[in-house]
Amino acid sequence: MAIKILITGGTFDKEYDELNGQLFFKDTHVNEILKLGRCNLSIQTRTLMMIDSLEMNNADRDLIINHCKQCEEEKIVITHGTDTMEHTARKIGEANLGKTIVLTGAMIPYKFGSSDGLFNLGAALAFVQTLPEGVYVVMNGKYFSWNNVTKNKASGTFEELKS
Repeated sequence: MAIKILITGGTFDKEYDELNGQLFFKDTHVNEILKLGRCNLSIQTRTLMMIDSLEMNNADRDLIINHCKQCEEEKIVITHGTDTMEHTARKIGEANLGKTIVLTGAMIPYKFGSSDGLFNLGAALAFVQTLPEGVYVVMNGKYFSWNNVTKNKASGTFEELKS
């Protein structure tokens, strides 16, 4: 079972410029994380964009959907910024692509050394292999259906929508 990882940027891939004190994008850290985790899965990665999810627009989301449609893999993990992850998940879910698609990200950049991204990527890879067809958000060891998830900005965690 091959898995496709589509990379879009987000905090997951940010780095810190010590001279100006700002976060920026250089290259993805996904391959380094997979190697560090001794991942033995059949994985193909593709960098679609390297942006903060607050800068993501509908054209970017359409690009993600088109890549999900076109790739031969039925199991897809998307690394994504957490601020608008639920919006992208909803748009992909509404497209009803007939694949298992998991979005994940990080609250702390990988390069900071204490990132939750390693755990979240590992969980996403496990969940994409075991969950049925559909679109999910995976963060902090939990999975959420695309139509029942929100980011609690006060706690910095993802949770089910309140009924």
